[in-house]
Amino acid sequence: MILIAAADLNWGIGLKGKLLTSIPEDMKFFRETTTGNVVVMGRRTLESFPHGMPLKNRTNIVMTRRKDYDGKGAVTVHDAAELKNELEKYKDRKVYLIGGGSMYREFIADCDSALITRLYYEYEADTFMPNLEEQGFKVVYESDEMTYFSLVYRFVRYER
Repeated sequence: MILIAAADLNWGIGLKGKLLTSIPEDMKFFRETTTGNVVVMGRRTLESFPHGMPLKNRTNIVMTRRKDYDGKGAVTVHDAAELKNELEKYKDRKVYLIGGGSMYREFIADCDSALITRLYYEYEADTFMPNLEEQGFKVVYESDEMTYFSLVYRFVRYER
C-alpha cells in the first residue's frame, strides 16, 4: 500500500473531522494520483466526504467495526484480515491508504511508500498520523518549496 496524506510539522492531519487546510494543488495531486486506483479508508474518513459518498472513479474500500454499515457503494470490510483478503482482488492496481489516523497507525507496516504534502506549519489538530521517520521511512524526493497564500508546503515521497 501507498500512504497518502497532508501532514503538518507535528504530523497532524485533521481537526474535528476535517482536513487541517485545503490547498488546491494538493487536492489536484490527490485526485490525479488516486483516480483509477484503489483507496482504503476508515469509516470517519468516508463520512467526511461530501454527503458521505465514496470518491468517484476509484474503488473505495472502507473499514469499520459496524457490521450493518452502509458504505453507499464502497466495499465494506470489518477487520484487517478481511481487508487483506479483499485487496487480493486488486493486485493489478495501486492501493492508497487515505486515512484517517487510526488507519494510518494500524496499517503503516503494510505501506512501503508514502506521498506526503508536508505543511510547514503547526496547526491545532486532534488527529495525527505516525511520524514516518520514526517508522523507518526515508525521504527520496522533495518538490521545490511552494506557497498557498502564506502557507509553505512541499510534496515529499518517502520509502522504506
